Amino acid sequence: MPSQFAARIDELATAASEAAAEFEPPADPPDEERAMEFLREGLGPTIVVYLDARTGGGSPVEFGTEEFRRLERTTNTWLDLYAACYGVDLDAEFTVRKAAELLMETHNVKDVAQLLTDVPARH
Repeated sequence: MPSQFAARIDELATAASEAAAEFEPPADPPDEERAMEFLREGLGPTIVVYLDARTGGGSPVEFGTEEFRRLERTTNTWLDLYAACYGVDLDAEFTVRKAAELLMETHNVKDVAQLLTDVPARH
């Protein structure tokens, strides 16, 4: 049975799929503005769905198996798009839980993406 977050997950997953299908790599990476747009409009809201379900008051929401897979796929699609803006082909396989933990620690979605993907590389 779908959770109360199913519609939000569907919207974010659809947006991620459409963004990936329409994505044209930057001619001269990085395209930091577009990378930040993917984080603000995609990754951040995706992580917030997870956090709302886990910490939104009351008992934590249980996602259905497919619903949770879709949430994780969406998380990784946004991270792939973020990295691609820097000219990096990532094929991300991170957990939404790890992304949420990092957001709780850093309070900054750009830091989350950079820490998970190492894009751009830290010096």
